[in-house]
Amino acid sequence: MVKRPFDLLNEAIGHQVLIQLKNGMQIRAKLLAFDAHMNLAVDEAEEIEGVETKRKLGRMLIRGDTVIFVSPSP
Repeated sequence: MVKRPFDLLNEAIGHQVLIQLKNGMQIRAKLLAFDAHMNLAVDEAEEIEGVETKRKLGRMLIRGDTVIFVSPSP
């Protein structure tokens, strides 16, 4: 049950998420970890355009101040 915003992120750990960045980039990746600043550690990251993979990025750290939203990915 989600009571706080971070509860949703806790439930998403180990699952694929969609991340929208301020520069317009969308990333689909498996969420590994996050912190209070919304820094996100992800794996199997792919930059996507629409529903197509544009390029594979692998494991990366996304700085929290660049994140607009994180959503569970279908």
